[in-house]
Amino acid sequence: MNRVYPTLSLYLGRHFIVSFFSLLAVITGLVLLFDTVELMRRSVGAATVDFSTLFSMAVLKLPHTAEATLPFVAMLAMMFVLFRLSRSHELVVIRSAGVSVWQFLAPPLVLTAIFGMLNLTIIDPVAANMYDSYQRMDESLIRGQDTTLNIGESGLWLRESAGGIATVVYAASVHQDNDTLTLTKVSIFQTDNKETLNRRIEAATGRLSDGAFWLEKAWDIVPGKPGVLYNELTLPTSITMSKVQDSFAAPETMSFWELPQFIRFSEQAGFSALPHRLYWYSLLASPWLLCAMVLIAAAFNLTANVRLAGWTGRGVAGLSVGFMLYFFSRFLYALGLSATLPLVLAAWAPAAVASLLGLAYIFHREDG
Repeated sequence: MNRVYPTLSLYLGRHFIVSFFSLLAVITGLVLLFDTVELMRRSVGAATVDFSTLFSMAVLKLPHTAEATLPFVAMLAMMFVLFRLSRSHELVVIRSAGVSVWQFLAPPLVLTAIFGMLNLTIIDPVAANMYDSYQRMDESLIRGQDTTLNIGESGLWLRESAGGIATVVYAASVHQDNDTLTLTKVSIFQTDNKETLNRRIEAATGRLSDGAFWLEKAWDIVPGKPGVLYNELTLPTSITMSKVQDSFAAPETMSFWELPQFIRFSEQAGFSALPHRLYWYSLLASPWLLCAMVLIAAAFNLTANVRLAGWTGRGVAGLSVGFMLYFFSRFLYALGLSATLPLVLAAWAPAAVASLLGLAYIFHREDG
């Protein structure tokens, strides 16, 4: 029967935590540097954007980018812990005392699973909100896009600018039917450059099709003049159905808690929520993937007495497998987005394959 060694577990856990967060700090620092340089390159044509704004954008993007590096951070942290214990001969003493590999790996695996759950439920919502702010700043300051679209349970909000006139469109509910977007309880506001209201339109129903809003039973109200009721009213627009679909909030800008509600609304409205559903499944699998990367690191580096050259070879092999698993996960993700693979399989297969590879190799070495 395997015993639990509290002192040893705390010792191993402390080493893993220090290594994990030290590596995370180094990697996020490098990411921040490269993102800042990239934003400076992209903003060459935007004379009004200063360095402080670009740096704040890089900071807003940083948590989202750091989340993508967590599997590699977990793997590198476990490799470093094993290397350090082996070079100080502590790993030899631990293994000779009869501590099994599963007792040795339990503290890092438990800590990784706890951090994965905290990241999923607490850190990811904060990172998603910050990434959403980054996306908005990127569109307005660097890309110079004047059209803004937001679709959610509160309805559709649309803003576009053309010829010095800003148009804001609101619809209480929307429904897609092929290339037509059906709207109910439509309100349209037009303002000038000084944000003075020039025109307001209220319609019971309408539709977006063929580059125009087609409104029925519409009241056209101009300040200082009596309202006019039209049975049908056409309002030209540059918005198309493809722009509506492309302007859906990116899955990365929505938290783990918001995604199910958004997916439910999108599917009820007739839109495809496949990218959001796939991203939600991948978030669910992320804690398991972190633990799987710890197993991969242990499988290649759990050796008590190896020369430095041997450690280099094992480290390179472990990193190579890690990168192969990363590209494998991206390949499956692309297959899931194209509906070639079931979404659950595309999201969960990388974590399952990585954990099975690590477990199989450890079982082979330890239990014969």
